[in-house]
Amino acid sequence: MQQHIGRVTTTDGTAIAYASVGSGRAVVYVSGWLSHLELSWDLPEERAFYESLAEGCRLVRYDRAGCGLSPGSDRPPSMAYELEQLAALADLLGPEPFDVIGASLGALVAVAWAGGHPETVRRLVLYGGWARGADISSPGARDHILGLVQSHWGLGADVLTDIFAPDADSAMRSAFGRYQRAASTADTARTLLAMSYDLDVTDLLGQVRAPTLVLHRAQDRAAPVEQAGALADGIPDADLMVLPGRSHLPYAGDAQSLVAPIRRFLGLRSLRRAPRALTPRQIEVAALVSAGCTNREIALRLGIDERSAEGHVERIRVRLGFRSRAQIATWYASQRGGPGRK
Repeated sequence: MQQHIGRVTTTDGTAIAYASVGSGRAVVYVSGWLSHLELSWDLPEERAFYESLAEGCRLVRYDRAGCGLSPGSDRPPSMAYELEQLAALADLLGPEPFDVIGASLGALVAVAWAGGHPETVRRLVLYGGWARGADISSPGARDHILGLVQSHWGLGADVLTDIFAPDADSAMRSAFGRYQRAASTADTARTLLAMSYDLDVTDLLGQVRAPTLVLHRAQDRAAPVEQAGALADGIPDADLMVLPGRSHLPYAGDAQSLVAPIRRFLGLRSLRRAPRALTPRQIEVAALVSAGCTNREIALRLGIDERSAEGHVERIRVRLGFRSRAQIATWYASQRGGPGRK
C-alpha cells in the first residue's frame, strides 16, 4: 500500500495535512498526542498496523495543528479547535457517514465528535482512551512529566516512550523517541499533553448514538484500564474488550490482537495473513542484509548467483514498502522475536 498526502483548511485558515491509504468506505483515524504522517509510515510497526486496518477500506489520518506535516497555529490547543480540524476533514469526505477510530487523546476527540455530529458517524472505536484526564495520573506525576517535556524534550520523549511502549524492543523505542521529537517542538508537545490531562468528556458520553467498541490493554501504563470502563459505562450499549498487554501505543506489542476485533466490528473481512509476511528465503536474505552483507556476500552465503541475491533484496524492499537496505535491516532487527510477521 502507498499513502497519499493532501491538505484541508479549517474555517480560520489553518492548514491540516492528511494521509489516505486504501479504497472503499472511509475510516477516519484520530491519533493520540503527537503524530507525523510521513515518519509514522516509515516506522515498520506503525505502518503495518495502519495497513492492517486499511485492507478493504479507505483509512484517513491527519496531523493536528503543530504536529508532523501540519504547521503550527497561534491558537492554543482545545477541544473546540480539535473538532474544527476534524470538521475540515469530514467536509472532504462528503455526506456519507464514516467510521471513526480514536486512539489515546484521539478517543476523547472522537467521543466529542460522535456526540455532536451523530449523523456523520457510522461506527465508533475507542482505544486506550479515558473519560477524564485528571484521573489518568496524579498531579505530582503530571507536573513532573510536563516539566520534563518542556525543559528536556529529548529526555522527556525517551521517558514517555518507555511509558507508551514497554513491550517494544530497543530498536523500536529508539526510533519512536526520534519520531516524537521530530513530530513537534517541545512547546507544542507540552501544551498538547497538558490539554490531554485537562479534557473531560464525561458529560458527552451519553450523547453518542453510534455503535461503539471500547478497547484497552489491561496493564496500559499511560491510561488506567478503569478509564475504559468509564467510557463503556457512559456510552449507551457500548461493548468493552480488555486485552492483555502493557503498551499504550496500539502498534506496540501484539498489534494484531487489536486489529482483528476492530475489523470485525467495522464489518471488514478478516485478514488472511499478517501484512508484509516474507517467505523463509526472504527472511534469510533480510537477516544477511541486517548483518551488513552486500549482494555478492549474500550470494556466496546462500549458494546462489549475485543477480538472484539482488532480486531477493528488491522483492523484500517492495514487499515491505521500503526505500533502502537500511530500512530492511531495521525491520529485521525489530522482528527477531517473531521473524517474518507483524
